[in-house]
Amino acid sequence: MKYLFRICVFLLFFTSCGTNKRVIDANAIAEKMSARKVARKHVAANFDKKTLAAKVKVKFDNGKTKESVSVTMRIVKDEIIWLKVTKFITILKVKITPTSVQYYSPFFKNYYDGDFSSLVELLGFEINFEQLQNVLLGQSIQNVKKQKQQLEIKDNAFVLSPKVQSDLFKIFYSVSPSHFKLEKQQIVNPIKQQQLDISYSNYKIIEAEIFPTNITIKAQQKKKYTHVDATFKSVKLNTKVNTSFRIPANYKRLNL
Repeated sequence: MKYLFRICVFLLFFTSCGTNKRVIDANAIAEKMSARKVARKHVAANFDKKTLAAKVKVKFDNGKTKESVSVTMRIVKDEIIWLKVTKFITILKVKITPTSVQYYSPFFKNYYDGDFSSLVELLGFEINFEQLQNVLLGQSIQNVKKQKQQLEIKDNAFVLSPKVQSDLFKIFYSVSPSHFKLEKQQIVNPIKQQQLDISYSNYKIIEAEIFPTNITIKAQQKKKYTHVDATFKSVKLNTKVNTSFRIPANYKRLNL
């Protein structure tokens, strides 16, 4: 009996250690902690699955275009972000890699094959592949462990910011005490009057991964703005995903 008790305690201890990142404590309080420890816990909570397949409802508004569409999203982490956008019919297919952005429209019979400049133009702010992937997965745009951070507690969240901010922009990360994923990340460029706010209003445990099920992006630049609201309707992780992509030969190339 004593031997069996020790085995149970041993298993309970290691099971709990292995599942810390899977727990959401809705009543957690942001108590005093070092910036280094918060940064370490946030990085430890990062998405660590290889693939993602999701159905997403997306609302887009930039003042000129206002649409609500359904998006099929497939991600092979660090390699590919694949999207199919539909509204009754397929209107856009997208494949993004660290070095390229490709998309084509069966509706307009045109396509683009180039780099991230088109995505920057569409979203209204600078972004690369790794940063876009991090935004979709609830991770900080920059690695918070690579720079010394300062910390304040605000609205029951840990707010991290680099001790030495860039001359071009200021960046802030609000980390939840419940699971150490992001509640919000904000980038401000006062010189160019630009501001990017990315908010994560809800998380769920999906296949042992804490995942954001609602992401709101607000980008503002002087008189321009872009608002994107994404609600994840279904998510599957570590499944085989099809990211095949072929631009039809008779489509017209876009030069952006």
